[in-house]
Amino acid sequence: MTKLALILSLCIIFTTFISSSNAISSCNGPCKSLNDCDGQLICIRGKCNDDPDVGTSICGGGGGSSPSPPSTDSTPGMLTLNDFSEGGDGGGPSECDEKYHDNNERVVALTTRWYDNGSRCGKMIRIWADKNGKSVTAKVVDECDIKDGCKNNVVDGSIAVWRALGLNTDEGRVPITWSMA
Repeated sequence: MTKLALILSLCIIFTTFISSSNAISSCNGPCKSLNDCDGQLICIRGKCNDDPDVGTSICGGGGGSSPSPPSTDSTPGMLTLNDFSEGGDGGGPSECDEKYHDNNERVVALTTRWYDNGSRCGKMIRIWADKNGKSVTAKVVDECDIKDGCKNNVVDGSIAVWRALGLNTDEGRVPITWSMA
């Protein structure tokens, strides 16, 4: 083996060792922090997955303008905070009933695909906080429309929902699982 070939081989081995020791995971790869995942992926429950903030569907397929997965008996998502009261950050009255809702009411807006053209209006859903296992029921009163900037995979909940789940509203986004109640 020539000196050049030996040096080249050592460089390749060194580069492989360095890159594998700081490996960035792709879809469903292990992770502990946001920095462990490749590209537009985030760490969700210890695995790299699509980033709902970016709206990617690299891992789970999907497509179109609404890559939120179809809802099932237990659908993973992200809980965000919304003020449904008049003058609150929810904007106008809720789409389902054309009313504003007090912050003490357990109400939610569902991301466009889950809202399903209003078919869930007035229906109750059950939400489980992944962080602590607590659950609560809440009424669907609005759409969290992706055309207006809402992220995919979102259940936009009132302060009452966050409190019932024992969550800190300062976090802004927390992983949850939800289903029809």
